[in-house]
Amino acid sequence: MKIGGVICALAVVFAGTAQAGPVEDYSENCASCHGADRLGGLGPALIPETLRRMRGPKVAAVIRDGRTATQMPGFGDALDEAAIAALSDYLKEPLAEVPPWGEAEILASRVLDEEYVVAAAPVWDSDPMNITLVVETGDHHVSVLDGDTFAVLDRFETPFAVHGGPKFSPDGRYVFIMSRDGWVQKYDLWSLQQVGRVRAGLNSRNIAMSHDGKWLAVANYLPMTLTLLSTEDLSVARVMEVVSKQGEPSRVSAVYQAPQRQSFILALKDAPEIWEVATDPNADPVYEGFIHTQRKGMIEAIPSSEGLFARRRIEISEPLDDFFFDDDYRNLIGAARDGVRGVVVNLNVGREIAELPLEGMPHLGSGISWERDGRRVMATPHLKEGKLSILDTESWEAITTIRTEGPGFFLRSHENTPYFWADVFFGPNKDAMHVIDKQSLEIVRTLRPVPDATVAHVEFTRDGKHALVSVWEEDGAVIVYDAQTLEEVKRLPMRKPSGKYNVFNKITFSEGTSH
Repeated sequence: MKIGGVICALAVVFAGTAQAGPVEDYSENCASCHGADRLGGLGPALIPETLRRMRGPKVAAVIRDGRTATQMPGFGDALDEAAIAALSDYLKEPLAEVPPWGEAEILASRVLDEEYVVAAAPVWDSDPMNITLVVETGDHHVSVLDGDTFAVLDRFETPFAVHGGPKFSPDGRYVFIMSRDGWVQKYDLWSLQQVGRVRAGLNSRNIAMSHDGKWLAVANYLPMTLTLLSTEDLSVARVMEVVSKQGEPSRVSAVYQAPQRQSFILALKDAPEIWEVATDPNADPVYEGFIHTQRKGMIEAIPSSEGLFARRRIEISEPLDDFFFDDDYRNLIGAARDGVRGVVVNLNVGREIAELPLEGMPHLGSGISWERDGRRVMATPHLKEGKLSILDTESWEAITTIRTEGPGFFLRSHENTPYFWADVFFGPNKDAMHVIDKQSLEIVRTLRPVPDATVAHVEFTRDGKHALVSVWEEDGAVIVYDAQTLEEVKRLPMRKPSGKYNVFNKITFSEGTSH
């Protein structure tokens, strides 16, 4: 499940008293999501190291007013100004000790299941490329669906609070799932068994798979590192400390696979840099880790021992939290979380080449692209406004704005469908799902399968004939639609289903799938 930027609510119900101090207020209201030790859980860690971009009154303002387009509510009605100020000060106090979490600690956490048996072939008769996983956040499980019959082949327990989309091995056999508290789970879809788990960080954002399926990158808030794991046995390949060129440690907002580039792309949250980390031992000389020599008036680049996982820094004007990539991963489109613009960074030349007017907090991580009138276009929802922005990816000019019934979170499409689907995740019209023609850019139908329920996130079957929609409630469902007629085909009861991930669509980077 890839939900770029969403933070868990600080509390369920305020149960303190007028005499309660900040420690008691935190315990009553914050610990269930952010951890009793403030090191994170369903939500991020709340310590000075991770709050550095919210200095001064910003922390108090978020406690009082909440945070737009996230699950963080405001507590102005439950806590008075004095209590909010005291809680804010408490969160800015350093912990007595932040536990180290390096290679030794990660390796010590690794558990490989003794009962796991490698299957020579799938233990089921379904199409291996049409398997779809449904992340059920209501009770921390994943359902494995046959994409043709929609039968549930297995339902297995995951680590607590899965965050970010699962990643499949290139052959579609294994899936890797990450939780907010840094646990990475490896599961064998052929044998329907867990292979093992390892804790790659204390508070993590997402994972990415290398182009060859050998390495898994884990983006961490705490510690401020990128953990690189071997997909074969979940052993540690490297732990990279994330420190800017100016010497400032930074959290990692997210990590992405750039398959054509044979690299990982990192978004640094606290520094104006983008990192590219090579997954090819013969990385290009633009990376650090190459020895440059002068020979007959020419510069010669010789790979050092750091070719694999060599790092390249790209300096930008401000930190970017949210990314979209064009099809060949030549250009990165990014936006700051609280900004009113987007920028295009050409990864080949390593600099910003265009600025995009994208007011309303674009959610570029859910952006999609397709061919329209012979040109490649992209669409992105906005988290603060009820609109979709449509851009030309050659000229980077805005084509149009599609007005929706409220701010949305996800877009999805498929190369075999004429439509793309947009939810209305926030606000009173959260039960709406817009179906939009990819050529005319007109809304052809608005579906409301369950009145007043949150309806969100679409995934397609391998052939694009069916669209699966989540009713994002505790007693929710996955609704299967005919993607052509837009009629309901089947309804599968689920426990707060969030993301859905089809093996073929993900490993082939199917058009209309967010990557």
